[in-house]
Amino acid sequence: MKRILIGLIVAAVLGAGGWFGFNLYAKHRATAEVEAAFERIRSSGGKASHGKITFELATRTLTIEDIAVEPGQPQFANVRVAKVTAVGVRQPDEVHFSADSVEVSGVEVAFTSNERVKLKANYKIPQISARDFSGPTRAAGAPLSGSIIDMYRFLLAQYATVSTSSITAPTVAVNVDAGNGNAGSGDYVYSGLSIQNVNHGKIETAKTDRVAYTIDLAQPGKPAKMSGELSGLAIYDFDATAVRAALEQQGSSDDSFHRIYRRISVNSYVVTTAPGVRVQIDGISFDDIAIRPSKFRPAEIIALVPADGSIPTPAQSRDMIEKVADFFEGFQIGKAEIGKQTVETPQGTGRLNAVKYDQDKIALEGLDMPMPQGQLKIERFTLKSFSAANLMRWAASLRTPGQPPSPDQMLGLFRVLEGAEIKGVVSPYKNTRQLVTIDTISLNWGQLIGSIPSKASLVVKMVTPTDPANPAQRPLVMAGVDKLAIDLDLGAAWTESSGAFALAPATIDLGNLARAQARLALANVPRTMFTADPVQAMSQAGQIETGAIEFSLRDGGVVDLVVAQFSRMQDVSRDAARSAIVEMIRAQGEKIAASNADVRMAVDALAGFVETSGQTLTVKLTPRAKVPADAIDAALAKRPGERAGAVQDRGVDRVVGLIAANEMTADLAKIPSRHCERSEALQAASAERFWIASLRSQ
Repeated sequence: MKRILIGLIVAAVLGAGGWFGFNLYAKHRATAEVEAAFERIRSSGGKASHGKITFELATRTLTIEDIAVEPGQPQFANVRVAKVTAVGVRQPDEVHFSADSVEVSGVEVAFTSNERVKLKANYKIPQISARDFSGPTRAAGAPLSGSIIDMYRFLLAQYATVSTSSITAPTVAVNVDAGNGNAGSGDYVYSGLSIQNVNHGKIETAKTDRVAYTIDLAQPGKPAKMSGELSGLAIYDFDATAVRAALEQQGSSDDSFHRIYRRISVNSYVVTTAPGVRVQIDGISFDDIAIRPSKFRPAEIIALVPADGSIPTPAQSRDMIEKVADFFEGFQIGKAEIGKQTVETPQGTGRLNAVKYDQDKIALEGLDMPMPQGQLKIERFTLKSFSAANLMRWAASLRTPGQPPSPDQMLGLFRVLEGAEIKGVVSPYKNTRQLVTIDTISLNWGQLIGSIPSKASLVVKMVTPTDPANPAQRPLVMAGVDKLAIDLDLGAAWTESSGAFALAPATIDLGNLARAQARLALANVPRTMFTADPVQAMSQAGQIETGAIEFSLRDGGVVDLVVAQFSRMQDVSRDAARSAIVEMIRAQGEKIAASNADVRMAVDALAGFVETSGQTLTVKLTPRAKVPADAIDAALAKRPGERAGAVQDRGVDRVVGLIAANEMTADLAKIPSRHCERSEALQAASAERFWIASLRSQ
């Protein structure tokens, strides 16, 4: 027993000696590994130093104090760290290490950029904590130049070699110095930063409770600051792989989209600028943000900015806009929404419920803003098939030094959008207390030929006050009509395979006055007609053939309005005024019917319409054979029987020509069947027939 006890004591003493010896060996090796890492920085021309290093074998805890690194490359940041403590340190191979936890305190980072504009940034991070950390013992690579793009590429390369279950930093303070007289200097404070599940270039979530900043706007002779506070910033499913590919100096040929963020969201954002101006946004979100590496080339845009800060030349501006257009083609957002916005100004408070973007549609909802004449309200405004890339290219096409934009360049706007719609508008009318209300204005177009749409539609539903200052509306005001309800529906489309062009429907409803509807068909319309060159269009017009033309007008009060106005002008009773108008219609009709008996029925219908209110007239022109469209123009230009002093009579014709008749259909177009006959005789024969129809449609 005694021998056994002595043996145990000897074993314990030898074990203790071996323990302390191995602990010293482990500490020496840890110190050597740290020193080797610092020596690599020194060998590249930088400066690196550290204070006390300790290593506890039982918990495998490595502690390094007073770290200071000044890299040899000026584009690198200077780093100072008060203390690093890594618990559960392991080194599976020569180039990697891992730790159960890493605590870093007293971090200060100073970064200086001399690219284009000198910029200094200082970061102070009191505490950083990481769990389940694994990473390399040395940097994955160094930037090739001092550019910001290279720095971003370098940092993304480090992300690709690191994994950790969480990183937290209670506060991060950043000071930016853009130099005297330059905008952008300011202070930023990030609070409650946390990052979850970093795994070789991918981040599951990154959140910060609050971001507060103050920025100098640096306006010449007018110092100003902007302050803001952002809360609840969250980033989900970040993937740096595609971003790294896009930032490679050689570029990437990858022309497919890769998602880099699943979602970015903000709970609220408040900005204060000039005295009395405050903007508050409740909720911001972006979903499915993706880039196309072959087009997403920010370095090319930066390279076009003049290094001396001078204003770009027109040629440089065009190149820059073209690059920005490529950039937008390489950037994609699935959905975006900016929540309720409130803008407080000394002139009043404006509100907007939401701005929404879905694929290629942008919508503003619930606008309520002050105007000098009163409050403007818009329920919804939408731009359809919006393309930022096409907008940039269109803007670039307009910048021709010394020359105004051509019509074709201006029409290029049709390539940027495919339509616009506005709903629920209530707006003050001039300086009156009356309001303009818009239920809907919807304009759509498509099937572009060059820059010109061959298909379009317009819908307008609105109510507007009548204006006593407008001479054309004064009769309405005098008749007691204080509002005009307008319901307009227009549609036009061209079919390339058949060359047919149709205007249908074309309807306008003037509330309690009248409702008019027209249909027009043209045949053999060539593609070359869709041009911004009027000379070319006129040269092709001779090929166009006229089809059926139909027009109807329903009286809803306009007849009584015309009669009342005529009664006041002639100072007679309304019955006498109505009879006088009817007699004038018949007298003018007799002059035309003398040379063309076919129109007598239409004259009788028009006269009968004035005699009885609330009727409808339908005028239908149906050519018996092919009729060139320019024959109608010639017919409209020639008014048979019009004498030199007939101007006053023609004015009366125009008034009554706006009125309908007794639910009758007048087939007025009995045009001769010989299509090739383009003589004066054909034009004269068709002139009378088309003149009556055109008179009613004015």
